[in-house]
Amino acid sequence: MNDFFTDTQIEEVVRFHGHRCPGLAIGIRAAELCLKELGHHNDSALVAICETDMCGVDAIQFFTGCSAGKGNLIFRDHGKMAFTFFRRADEKGFRALLNPEFMGEERTEMSRLMALGAEGRATPEQKAACEEMRSKCEHGYLDAELSEIFSISDPLISIPRPAKILQSLVCENCGEVHMESRSRRFAGQTLCIPCFEKVEQKI
Repeated sequence: MNDFFTDTQIEEVVRFHGHRCPGLAIGIRAAELCLKELGHHNDSALVAICETDMCGVDAIQFFTGCSAGKGNLIFRDHGKMAFTFFRRADEKGFRALLNPEFMGEERTEMSRLMALGAEGRATPEQKAACEEMRSKCEHGYLDAELSEIFSISDPLISIPRPAKILQSLVCENCGEVHMESRSRRFAGQTLCIPCFEKVEQKI
C-alpha cells in the first residue's frame, strides 16, 4: 500500500486541483516516482514533460515543484498517459507510461458510464455506479505498487535546453509586444502569431 504521501498531503493536492479523480491519482503516483528517482526541484533543477493535459498534471506541479511559469513543466499533448522527468544536474531521466492493463476492465467500464452521463442518457443507477467505479479506480492507483502502474523506460527525447532571455519585438500590425522566438515575418513585416495567422491563409 502506498504510504509515500501523507493523507494531509493528498487532501492538499485535492484542494489544489479541485476534486478527487483517478486522473489526479495517476499524477500523484507519477510525482512520487519522480521524487524517489530524481528528488525535488528545490534540491536540483528538474524538467517534467507531460504527454497529456489530464488532471494528474496538477499533482506533478504540486509535488515536484515543476511549473509552466518556470519553464520546466512542458506539455507535449499527445493524448498519452506518459510523463518524462529529467534532473538537470546530471541529465538523469526516465519516461513513465501508464500500464493499460492495470485496472483495464474497471477503466473501460468507468469510461462507458462517464460517456452515458456526458450524453445525458445515464440512469440514476448508472450515475451511482459511475461514481463508485471512479472511486475504485482512484484508490486502486493510490494503493498499488508503482511497478504495477507504470512501465519505465529511457526518455524518448533529449533533455530540453533551459529557458533563454530573448528580445521583445513589436508586431507591426496590432502593435503588441511579443517574444522574439514567437515572431513571424510576412510581406516584409514582423508579426505576432495571431496576426500572422490572419494574413497567411493558404485556402
